Amino acid sequence: MLTEALIKLFNRDLAKLKAEIQLYKEESNLWITDKTVSNSAGNLALHLVGNLNHFIGAVLGNTGYVRQRDLEFSLKNVPVAEVLKQIDDTTVVIESTLSKLSQQDLQKEYRRNPFEDYMTTEFFLMHLAMHLAYHLGQINYHRRLLDY
Repeated sequence: MLTEALIKLFNRDLAKLKAEIQLYKEESNLWITDKTVSNSAGNLALHLVGNLNHFIGAVLGNTGYVRQRDLEFSLKNVPVAEVLKQIDDTTVVIESTLSKLSQQDLQKEYRRNPFEDYMTTEFFLMHLAMHLAYHLGQINYHRRLLDY
């Protein structure tokens, strides 16, 4: 079933996100930006955690998570241990939520706002997995380019 594949992909990429964060030579380098790189790796990691906890945890899993999207991009110098804990917690939320979805749940309409085109929950979950992979690649490049 698709949910099993998505759980494996989310687990894989969130584990890789943790590994990327841990590969930084200095904790402070996670928060570096420059004129051509406007988002730090730390902020992208916080964004991914917020995104997944909102769209999967709160919307599909009724976790009660309240997203503060502005903070995902404005917080700085969050300790690496806290970022890693948030990633671990997100992994648990995703596995718990997705493992409870039925095939019928995946075919239900998923709307983030009333002006969007129709999409199924299945489609949106695939979008979220690709969004994670996209930002994971950015974090990898950030580390290799700016981790002095």
